[in-house]
Amino acid sequence: MTKFKKHTTEEMDYWEKTQANELSKIRASQHHLIYNLVAYVVISIIEYWLAEISKSQTLRADAFNNLSGIISTFLLMMGLHIAQDVDDDDIIGAKLPDGNYQAHIGSDQRVQFVRWRYETIFSLVTAVVMVAIALSVIIDGIKSLLTPASRVVPQPVALIGAGIASIIMLVVWYMNRQTGLKLKNAALLASAQDSLSDAFTSIGTLISIGGALLFNLRWLDGATSIVVGFFILYSGLKIFFESSLNLTDYFDPRAEQEYRQAIMQVKPIIKVVELKAHYNGNVVTLDASVMVNAKMTILQSFQLSEHIENMLREKFGIIDTDISFIPDPHSFLDKDISGDF
Repeated sequence: MTKFKKHTTEEMDYWEKTQANELSKIRASQHHLIYNLVAYVVISIIEYWLAEISKSQTLRADAFNNLSGIISTFLLMMGLHIAQDVDDDDIIGAKLPDGNYQAHIGSDQRVQFVRWRYETIFSLVTAVVMVAIALSVIIDGIKSLLTPASRVVPQPVALIGAGIASIIMLVVWYMNRQTGLKLKNAALLASAQDSLSDAFTSIGTLISIGGALLFNLRWLDGATSIVVGFFILYSGLKIFFESSLNLTDYFDPRAEQEYRQAIMQVKPIIKVVELKAHYNGNVVTLDASVMVNAKMTILQSFQLSEHIENMLREKFGIIDTDISFIPDPHSFLDKDISGDF
């Protein structure tokens, strides 16, 4: 077996292990989100039912907040399901030509990277749904405040719904956070943050209902429902902007600067001409153009690119790195170059 063939085989094996590991995390995340979905459904039904009985607009707003949790969790599960698909060679189902699989590993990687982006796409759809629900809650709250006859003090039973929702959401937040950290899954960690926000919203609902009952404040319930609506709006807009930035290929420039400095520390590199990192679901890939001695051989440049890829993989966990080489115009007169790096 030639060195190049051996290297290609090792690259394919590494990619298959990486893909299997990432798919295992996605599958575990999807199974975990089932508990989230059940929790949100139970809370939404209980809160909406008790809101109708107690005439509490705040509890009704919190029920809609948890309804957005049902929708977001379901959409995220759909995205994770699509991200697990490895049966087709192409994103639209078209098969690659028959032959040595090693020749198609690059195409296979790109297709899988696109599939992993479905997590982000469905997060964006979730954000739009949350904004729509938030606007509905805010409008209903404002109508209530502008209509004195509709203002009521909620019945004490509303406290039960808010209390149950607070406890369940704190449990969901803890489970999401622990599992997200264990799997290093951005979707679960984002879901954990959303769950914590929902828990605080339910706790705020509990306090506002208690305050309205304690001090007989008819306007407090409607006013708090507006606050809950703006909280849902803020969360939805935050997710929308983050997902939009990821889909438009935005990447933290500070992180890219770290990658650039790490590459510059490799001996033969004269300059990092261009560098761009990409998010593909939870994984990071990198494209870079580097300036090297013009007399570097093809073998030396190949070895250098592999060295850089392994270094970035070990140091930053970057799954795939593509290096392009640009000759240094000042090195044409050099007699020899060193291949040590």
